[in-house]
Amino acid sequence: MTPSRTVKFLGQEEATEIDKELFNEYQFSVDQLMELAGLASATAIAKSYPVPANSSDEYRVLVCCGPGNNGGDGLVCARHLQLFGYSPVIFYPKPTDKELYRRLVTQCEKMDIEFVKNAPTSHDNSFHLVVDALFGFSFKPPVRPEFQPIIKFLKDTKIPICSIDIPSGWDVEKGDSDGAGIAPALLVSLTAPKLCAKSFHGPHHWLGGRFVPRALEEKYQLNLPPYPGTDCIVKLPSTFPISDTPK
Repeated sequence: MTPSRTVKFLGQEEATEIDKELFNEYQFSVDQLMELAGLASATAIAKSYPVPANSSDEYRVLVCCGPGNNGGDGLVCARHLQLFGYSPVIFYPKPTDKELYRRLVTQCEKMDIEFVKNAPTSHDNSFHLVVDALFGFSFKPPVRPEFQPIIKFLKDTKIPICSIDIPSGWDVEKGDSDGAGIAPALLVSLTAPKLCAKSFHGPHHWLGGRFVPRALEEKYQLNLPPYPGTDCIVKLPSTFPISDTPK
């Protein structure tokens, strides 16, 4: 990519429209995009926080999943993390009673991935990483009671947090405007970054979703960076020029 091109940050309305086109015009299925998103997220985690070589200890990762598509991405991510040599543990406080999500849960259970019923406390240091897959760009506050304990944990913990697409509790456009939200160390933006990522100051920002058709990219002027080789993610460095004006 030439220096004059800038990757575009999306507002909520435009992100929703792109999703609709992927589903309706380009005939992607929800589970197909979840698989791609979950794999991209797990790959970004593996590149940013690799399992130490020759370590005899389990590299435990708490994967926090919400009831929507973002939570589905997290379930897929957990499965791939195990295949990459991590030891994921899933916290899924409000399972979605739809066939797609039941299948995702079964896939994790068949791989002997542990599900826990209670959110950890801020004093729990038994995990090396936490994956935040609670809420996506359709989230509207306030946080419901069943998710308040895990949000408190994410705010209080010193364990590195890896957020998928949107750090949970952030406004999709304003981000963490009051500075009181969670502070992830890794953000995996999916399809294209959202405006809230302007508030992200962690060391690892990746773009995942090497599936966007060129015609769709051109229509919305996304100006996506080239993905290296056969990788499904590309790093967005802090010096990367970014356009933050919604279309």
